[in-house]
Amino acid sequence: MNKFWGVDADPTAQGRIKGAKPVAVLDIGSNSVRLVVYERHARALTPLYNEKSACALGRGVGQTGRLAEANMAQALNAIKRFALVSRMMRVGKVFILATSAVRDAANRDEFVGAVESLMQSSVQVLSGEQEAHYAALGAVAGILGFNGLVGDLGGGSLELSSISNGTDTDGQSFELGVIRLQDDSNGSPIKAAEIVGARLAESILASTDKGSAFAAIGGTWRALAKLHQIVTKYPLHMVQHYVVPADEMIAFCADIVAADAPKGYDGADHVSSSRRELVPYGAAVLGEVLKAGRFKEVVFSALGVREGFLYGMLDPREQAIDPLIQGAEELSVLRSRSPAHANDLIAFTGQFLAVAGVEESAEEARLRTVVCLLSDIGWRTHPDYRGSQSIDAVAYGSLSGVDHPGRAFLAQVIAIRYDGPKSKAAASLVSLGNAALTQRARVIGALFRVAYPMTAAMPGVLPRIHFELVEDGLSLVLPSDLAFLDGEHLQNRLETFAGIVGYKTATVRVL
Repeated sequence: MNKFWGVDADPTAQGRIKGAKPVAVLDIGSNSVRLVVYERHARALTPLYNEKSACALGRGVGQTGRLAEANMAQALNAIKRFALVSRMMRVGKVFILATSAVRDAANRDEFVGAVESLMQSSVQVLSGEQEAHYAALGAVAGILGFNGLVGDLGGGSLELSSISNGTDTDGQSFELGVIRLQDDSNGSPIKAAEIVGARLAESILASTDKGSAFAAIGGTWRALAKLHQIVTKYPLHMVQHYVVPADEMIAFCADIVAADAPKGYDGADHVSSSRRELVPYGAAVLGEVLKAGRFKEVVFSALGVREGFLYGMLDPREQAIDPLIQGAEELSVLRSRSPAHANDLIAFTGQFLAVAGVEESAEEARLRTVVCLLSDIGWRTHPDYRGSQSIDAVAYGSLSGVDHPGRAFLAQVIAIRYDGPKSKAAASLVSLGNAALTQRARVIGALFRVAYPMTAAMPGVLPRIHFELVEDGLSLVLPSDLAFLDGEHLQNRLETFAGIVGYKTATVRVL
């Protein structure tokens, strides 16, 4: 019998990486069951599909030692759909990971067997140490150069790992998941905080270096981070690499816990219904962890066990690839009029900085490379909206390996490239960086506005053009066969650019 998903034609669109084979992770947690399909197994993971079902498998496991029949039925029903999605999307490999609720349940074999029958793939029931390890790798994959302690909070357990130079050690697991805490505390966040403090007394938190960083992973902590952004009116609602001083987050968590009611804390209406009652218990855990570890700051990671598992499967050469540059290269290939033009732009902007004597750190050069790759991704949009839509793609996209000031820099450059130096969208992101970063964004964005009218986003022109300094001014040098480019439009753009970089005059010279 032919099923509607059994089509012969390849469903892959032209907007996908050519030849990429999707890979998926089915994550069976204590609070939810989630399927994430990624475009391909690479250093930079791009989600093709992401769906979860809040099944609360961990509810009551601490008291009964078993997965409840109703919760199992709900999870298996969701997994039937996930199996269909995997077939329709022609996923090459589905990795199935089960965590705290399943590993602790006496009837786990019954449930695991049912999942394997539906998915036609084996289930890996992770130990607490394995869960801690993969969570740590998720932080390593998404937060470049992170050193400190990683915590992954699920519905049934909390995993802690120490990271130094990309390697995790001292993995520990505690029965402190938000669902289990809600059960153990009889629904009191205040009592939950007391339980957390007592159970963590002998943890690796006591031996952490004072003033280090804590990376927070897990859906409830992501919800807590989003809530903090809303309450504080933070301008970028992006959880990945969101950094908050530890003292500030401890006070925020304390206010939520003190309400001692599942829905009674400020901003509860902004939290999804599936997380609303769990946030106070997530706050209880995070507040106690930050106090016990004497941390300087907490950085939230949207990448966790799923991404860490896939990262761990890559060979060392692939792990060493910069995910931000790889992700930007993919976007350039998929959305730019000519990806080769981005390489010309990298060299063109670099040549100006060299002539002007502007020094770049390795991170500044990296971000300039990335923004050149992203500079033309909005060309299909209506001219009135190219700036705003491109900003959204950069600021809120799935790019990893960049912090919020870096993300704001990329978005500011794109905003200025399309909307000009007085871009309101660019101004709205200034507070995420500093004066030097903002000025650099203005320089690079204005330089893009000089380059694009000359090239129409096509390669081969910029390598033949260069900048020179003349007395107190700036000169753009054109070869004689491109002299016709010297017109009013170019002159206006060049003069604006010169003003931004601090030169009194701007001229065009033809060789």
